[in-house]
Amino acid sequence: MTPEELRAAVPAFDDGIYLNTGASGPSPEPVLEATTDFVRHHEADAPVAEGCYPSAFDTFDETRGRVAEFLGAAPHEIALTSSTADGISRVAASIDWDSGDVVVRTDCEHSAGILPWWNLRERGVEVRVVPTEGGRIDREAYREAVADARLVVFNSITWNYGTRLPVRELTAEAHDAGARVLVDAVQSPGQTDVDLGEWNADFVALAGHKWLLGPWGAGVLYVREDVAEGMRPAQVGYRSVEEPDAADPQLKAGAPRFEVGTTNPAPYVGLQAAIDTLESIGMGTVESRVAELAGRLVEGLGDRALGPADPESGLVPFAAEDPAGLVERLADEGIVVRDLPTPEAVRASVHVYNTPEDVDALLAAL
Repeated sequence: MTPEELRAAVPAFDDGIYLNTGASGPSPEPVLEATTDFVRHHEADAPVAEGCYPSAFDTFDETRGRVAEFLGAAPHEIALTSSTADGISRVAASIDWDSGDVVVRTDCEHSAGILPWWNLRERGVEVRVVPTEGGRIDREAYREAVADARLVVFNSITWNYGTRLPVRELTAEAHDAGARVLVDAVQSPGQTDVDLGEWNADFVALAGHKWLLGPWGAGVLYVREDVAEGMRPAQVGYRSVEEPDAADPQLKAGAPRFEVGTTNPAPYVGLQAAIDTLESIGMGTVESRVAELAGRLVEGLGDRALGPADPESGLVPFAAEDPAGLVERLADEGIVVRDLPTPEAVRASVHVYNTPEDVDALLAAL
């Protein structure tokens, strides 16, 4: 598939110019068809054929394998969740916190990487916030903050500035200090080539509904093999254990112990189709086109651009006197972007299905 063919297959582009993939990526027809076809099969055919539960469980197994292959992990290091926030919250709830434990995060975290630690305040958990400048982490402040931390949390790509953080280096420094590392990677898969094994983080949370262009409801939690075996999930159900009806149930090996119970398997079928679609284009093509379009946008924005002069992702923030008002006015002209709370700005997202004409239309409207 070519980028042009992908664009033609995305129904959302029939009605406007979409530049908001960093929030949610509209699915192309092959993904929509795979998702809806499975819903029909699961509800109409499976009950009197292989059975609804075997159909779902086969799908879960296939999805773990497909995701693991795509992200450079082992299938037993993958748990299926509903979203990035869901994965982060499962980790937060499953650590045996003591009063005085320290969580370190940056000031560039999405609310998904902020609220779980806020929720631990009554248990005496301290939250330290490492400052950033324009999406760049203060490395000295980071080293000082993680020195006695229990857990360190950061984005792989900052959602507000579009900068790429040095995940492997930050992880190594945290590990040297004795801390675990949780990476919010939702802005990475689908626009960059990701190798979770190379990162060596303890936990990585992401979802398929942004740059991967999958449907809502398919989240992924990576838990490194040696880390999972020492953890007992806060919530367990029949998918968490080897034999649910055993007198002495045993947690599953690896990340699947963080799965709980019945959930809709269709979004995971859509996620598999989304990965297939992007791989048919080629991640090299995706990355080069995103870089070209982001560079074109930053050049056209000039001094208004707030991210790197040489863009590191398809996320491009820019200054506006009234961000929310500007987003509304652009929507009236058929151009979809979003406003940001920090910094107070507007953010456009360019993906492989966007074109130079999309970028030029935004610049002309501004």
